[in-house]
Amino acid sequence: MMQQPGTSPPDRLAVRGLRVHGHHGVLETERRRGQQFVVDVMLGLDTRPAAASDDLTAAVDYAGLTQRLATAVSADPVDLIETLAQRLADICLDETAVAEVDVTVHKPHAPLPVTVDDVSVTIHRSRDE
Repeated sequence: MMQQPGTSPPDRLAVRGLRVHGHHGVLETERRRGQQFVVDVMLGLDTRPAAASDDLTAAVDYAGLTQRLATAVSADPVDLIETLAQRLADICLDETAVAEVDVTVHKPHAPLPVTVDDVSVTIHRSRDE
């Protein structure tokens, strides 16, 4: 059954707390030393084909996906976590079954003049955009 335009996929697959050392940021010290980034992704997809076949080729291989996400965080530094989040969303949407994705990039050790628990950005992207 095809999904109607503008409707959300019925199912969700989440990966939370992917921790990767990266060198993103606008400050020279962030680029040089790097810091830990934490990534959460929520994929919107239809899991019925995978459930019916019980076949990994009909599902999102989240082991492979998490490796691609980790590689993207650890490579090619960017200034903004917004840019990094878009890069990760694009990787998720490269998965054929994924119709939409929410990506949150946490920067828990952001260099700020006051103490905070976390700084993060969350974006929503869909195949229709």
